[in-house]
Amino acid sequence: MLKSPMMKFLLIAAGLMLSSAAWAQDPALRGRDLLDDNCARCHAIDKNGASPREGAPAFRTLSRSFDMDEFATRLQGGLMSGHPDMPEFKFNEDDARAVATYLRSIQE
Repeated sequence: MLKSPMMKFLLIAAGLMLSSAAWAQDPALRGRDLLDDNCARCHAIDKNGASPREGAPAFRTLSRSFDMDEFATRLQGGLMSGHPDMPEFKFNEDDARAVATYLRSIQE
């Protein structure tokens, strides 16, 4: 059993660092997290399920409307929609690549 509060802290910190390293090494996981934070309120972001907002396309169908090879570039330039409730999204290069990697993995 751990007796020292410092030892407990160090073990927890080490665990967090390892999970952060795994997250950084898996762009698809990072991309999914970004979509969960920014888009899941309205859009279905996984391989299954309906979008929470009626009329919001499920992200697994984006390849029907967009060239997925160029999607990361579009994310960096900013995505806008004609829908007034959808904000403009603009991702940095690494985040755009991570999102595009995840999106490619779920396309129908």
